[in-house]
Amino acid sequence: MIRSAWKQGWVLVCAVVLMVSACGEDGSKEEAGELLPPTVDTPTDVAGDQFVLTWSKVTGATKFQIEVAIDEDFSQLVEPYDPWRLNATRFTVTELDYGTTYYVRMRTERDDELSAYSNVVVATTLDEPGPEPTTALKEVATTFAVGMAVQTSRLTGEHHEVLTREFDQITAEWEMKMSVMYPTEGVYDFTRSDQIVEYGEANDIAIHGHALIWHSSTPTWVEDFAGTNEEFEAMVKEYITTVVTRYKGRVRSWDVVNEAFQDGSGQLRNTVFRQKMGDDYIEKCYQWTRDADPDVLIFYNDYNMTTDAAKLKASLDMADDFVARDVPIDGIGFQMHIAYNGPDRATIEGAAKKVTDRDLLLHFSELDIRANPNDNMSSLTEQRAIDQQAKYKEVVEIYNAIPETSKFALTVWGMIDSETWLTDFHGYVDWPLMYNDDFSVKKAHTGFLQGLE
Repeated sequence: MIRSAWKQGWVLVCAVVLMVSACGEDGSKEEAGELLPPTVDTPTDVAGDQFVLTWSKVTGATKFQIEVAIDEDFSQLVEPYDPWRLNATRFTVTELDYGTTYYVRMRTERDDELSAYSNVVVATTLDEPGPEPTTALKEVATTFAVGMAVQTSRLTGEHHEVLTREFDQITAEWEMKMSVMYPTEGVYDFTRSDQIVEYGEANDIAIHGHALIWHSSTPTWVEDFAGTNEEFEAMVKEYITTVVTRYKGRVRSWDVVNEAFQDGSGQLRNTVFRQKMGDDYIEKCYQWTRDADPDVLIFYNDYNMTTDAAKLKASLDMADDFVARDVPIDGIGFQMHIAYNGPDRATIEGAAKKVTDRDLLLHFSELDIRANPNDNMSSLTEQRAIDQQAKYKEVVEIYNAIPETSKFALTVWGMIDSETWLTDFHGYVDWPLMYNDDFSVKKAHTGFLQGLE
């Protein structure tokens, strides 16, 4: 009995040793008596003439062989990968043709021994660079307006040429905000806002007003208002009435209140407007806007609306309450300051559906798509430009697919990359827009067009 138990224990120990030996400490593939092929990963960093291969380690390997072919039967091998031998787990396959599909497989070498072939991976190189299509966006977007953020200093020359060719709506980036139009108590300055509205009228371009009330663009004299709360409210009413009346019939729509809810919680920001006018200050501002212009469209606008569930819920709860009580509101603005790698399609679609299910207008109001969200590039690579193109296409496809009754406009927040607000905001370079600095169209513009198809 003792000898039998000892023998069984020895067998168990041997089995455990064999099991452990099947995988090396470094995660490499290993199996006693058999030389295994590597596991080849999906090719990455695919460009027009190259791509990157990575694969698993194999214990005991002295070299690996790479075969690259233009057919899945590997009867047409590509020199010099017929095969190429190396001792590494990463390799850049170069000197390839543009727009070609390549098939890759590998084997492990150990002295004179060869493993079976690995799994086959496929990569299609990018098409040869050429001019991007220059079809005007507004000519293809027939069911909603295509908008562009503008400044008075960017209405002439090449800015003007692009604006009039591509866009049928503009938004003042900052010159129709309270700090600009009402900088001093009792003294309005409509110089810049008039210039933008007159430019739109002269070129048959609609105007989206942005934004009557925003805590980050409140004049110092308003923040430090010395009168009573009643006097403060009367001042705000007079300001909104004055501005909206001035542009009645000339401005298509207004972001009446901008970014009123806190990140994460959806609670109202404790702005000077809330402090002096109460929690219902938004309702009051919307009603005064409607009283001044019965035909203007009224929006609430905010950022992170696709990813901040509490903020979106607060915005929609407010809209539901307004609709139930006949307080004017026509739509919701999603700013859409996003990145090439997120949020994903389902997240954007889900948030948009919550707006359109309420039969409200939806405005993608400040779109830009960061290509360098992690600050790890000094120039826009070909692959990242393609990734950005795909995201522009996706966003436009999502908007283009919403019900017709909810379509309003898709506005891009800036024209050429060097003028983006994101560089100052984040402190590093990015290329989030649709035009190069010479005003030529980028792949992002092509993505926008593709999303309209």
